[in-house]
Amino acid sequence: MKLSSAFLLIGILSLNVGCGGGSASPTPGPTTPAPTTSVATTPTPATPAPTTPAAGLYPDYNQNPIAPDATGMGSTAVQLASQIRLGFNIGNTMEAIGGETAWGNPLITQELIKAAKADGFNAIRLPVAWDQYANQQTAKIDQAWLDRVKLVVKYCVDNQMYVLVNIHWDGGWLERNVVPDKQVAVNAKQKAFWTQIATQLRDFDEHLMFASANEPSIDTATQMPVLMSYHQTFVNAVRATGGKNAYRTLVIQGPQTDIDKTMQMWTGMPTDTVSNKLMAEVHFYPWNFTLMDKDEVWGNQFYYWGKDNHSTTDTAHNPTWGEEAYVDQQFLLMKQKFVDKGIPVVLGEYAAMLRTNLTGDALALHKKSRIYYIQYTTHAAVANGVIPFYWDVGGLIDRSNNTVLDPNLLDALVKGAAP
Repeated sequence: MKLSSAFLLIGILSLNVGCGGGSASPTPGPTTPAPTTSVATTPTPATPAPTTPAAGLYPDYNQNPIAPDATGMGSTAVQLASQIRLGFNIGNTMEAIGGETAWGNPLITQELIKAAKADGFNAIRLPVAWDQYANQQTAKIDQAWLDRVKLVVKYCVDNQMYVLVNIHWDGGWLERNVVPDKQVAVNAKQKAFWTQIATQLRDFDEHLMFASANEPSIDTATQMPVLMSYHQTFVNAVRATGGKNAYRTLVIQGPQTDIDKTMQMWTGMPTDTVSNKLMAEVHFYPWNFTLMDKDEVWGNQFYYWGKDNHSTTDTAHNPTWGEEAYVDQQFLLMKQKFVDKGIPVVLGEYAAMLRTNLTGDALALHKKSRIYYIQYTTHAAVANGVIPFYWDVGGLIDRSNNTVLDPNLLDALVKGAAP
């Protein structure tokens, strides 16, 4: 999910989808649910300083590296990927600007993690913001926030679930600055942050994975060396902390996590000190059906999806692209580029908004289309060796009581992920 500085209060939360850089789609707009009156009991984000110091001014946070420890870290990335069946994003929560409850979700609890597992998920993607909790002059992350993230990771690992921790949009300090003139400063912060994160979480076994970024904004191939430098800094920083991090599986994001751009621009994985411990990540949001919220002169929203789900009365909102064959082709590309070469692929985000503006037969056909889309996409990903992590911001599981809000959607996910 991305967020721009506008912080527009649009109702995507009620539509059960955040937003992300979908394959072959325009870059999505901001997605910020309206705030609620809930009061965070987690650390309050610091007010950022107006400027960020240049590289070299951050302290070296790797003051306590330890010897490599392979205990509980024996799986290769491929072996680990084979154990992950279906993942769940706890979106609009720990990455929320303003604090964990600022975007309308309650604090993450151990009960939520248990409920997600009982519902059929065996992995959690945990989007996290760090910069708002950091001193802008020293890049020192508030210890209370590091402790809070560690507690949530512990909920997952204690429940025998895999968990993927990232640096999410986080104010855009990395995502919006994949350019040469920001490269030195961004790499300095990337190193400082990941050294602290990795040290804090160093003792967890292979159930914990790290992801370098979220949706790094790339428009041209000339930006790829800059992005790869950010990923290399991430790998180096994590490995340098030692312990289990010397063997931890790490996840590397393609340009905008867009499948087509990854196919066009990807130059290879970072250099690593250990073999077969890296995964690639893409997201998938075919724009017109999944996230587009108004008709445009260049094209309309798609309310319906799938060969048997076209409307005979609202033909203007039937798809003109992006249906079954397209989904199959996109994930086959990832299989051929990565999976067949021994590099697992994480589908870090996918979802489709619920069109609550529709009524009657149109709404019923849209709901049928949406369920079919989610099951088909999940199945196509799994069939091509791509690990699906569904993007949710509170529309699938009610996080106040951990009950399933949309049983049909959950059923589609579980069926789609079945072998």
